Amino acid sequence: MPDSAWIAVDAMGGDDGLAVMLAGVARARRQFDGMHFLLVGDETAIRDGLKAHPNLELNSEIVHAPEVVGSSDKPSQAIRRAKTTSMGIAIDLVKKGRAAAAVSSGNTGALMAMAKLSLRTLPGIDRPALAARLPTLGDTDMVMLDLGANTECDARNLVQFAIMGGAYARTALDIAHPRVALLNIGSEDMKGTDEIREAAAMLRATPKLDMDFTGFIEGDRLSRGDVDVVVCDGFSGNIALKTAEGTARFVADLLKRAFRSSVRSKLGFLISKPATELLRDHLDPNNHNGAVFLGLNGIVVKSHGGANERGVATAIGNAAKMVRNDLVRRISDDLGNVKEAA
Repeated sequence: MPDSAWIAVDAMGGDDGLAVMLAGVARARRQFDGMHFLLVGDETAIRDGLKAHPNLELNSEIVHAPEVVGSSDKPSQAIRRAKTTSMGIAIDLVKKGRAAAAVSSGNTGALMAMAKLSLRTLPGIDRPALAARLPTLGDTDMVMLDLGANTECDARNLVQFAIMGGAYARTALDIAHPRVALLNIGSEDMKGTDEIREAAAMLRATPKLDMDFTGFIEGDRLSRGDVDVVVCDGFSGNIALKTAEGTARFVADLLKRAFRSSVRSKLGFLISKPATELLRDHLDPNNHNGAVFLGLNGIVVKSHGGANERGVATAIGNAAKMVRNDLVRRISDDLGNVKEAA
């Protein structure tokens, strides 16, 4: 990442507020080299919070914001206060070129609306999409999009999502030629809606895509590691994401209950503790935190509202990697290849 690149952090967002955000920023500074931060929020509160992280002051500047976007604020309300809220000012710093990316743990709908209005979409992109990394049984995470930004999508939208997802996988996961699939109710060509089948036909017919389109994938195969990018509309994607998160919590809670059920089970837990710790670490959302709004003229990362300091640091590191690998340019180049082939 260039020395001049700064990450704007909405320091007031998130369920646990300023303390966790600053702890996450401080952790990111320790983990990743060459990072600088614009901490956006109440100046007095941030300055007081930095007393617990004295080394962070050398790598950061405070940008005062008098207001905060609430978790229950509607996007329309947030847009009207974009110039005075920590979230809106963080995005504006990207627009003005002072920051290379913005990270917020705040209201997702408000963040999406303000980012789209301020940064606009790239030429050739009709709608931005929310993409996130999910754990799999494979060697790397899987990218999935859209996760809720667009509840209804046509075939053209899905193709654009596939192109953006492929570029993101090459950037964030270091996969030179990602495997891309469309989420569907079956793997056969005749399955699914007209939009999904049309999108598949368009992807198969488009040369020069730096990815391998593998066809359709069903929901029960998402965690297998068979593909690197899964594409769907935001309605299906959000349901799939929440189901996966709920299943992970269910498995973790079930294991806890089982190991506490008897003395023998407790002894079994002690023997199997290394394996269960590995499972917990693999499923921990803080290790995969940081969804990104793809298709904008800038990088905006959404950290989970309930993320701990490790999760916040993961989201910031993800943003830095996208800046370093020039994700926006890669998406533009891929779109240009599609236009040339059309």
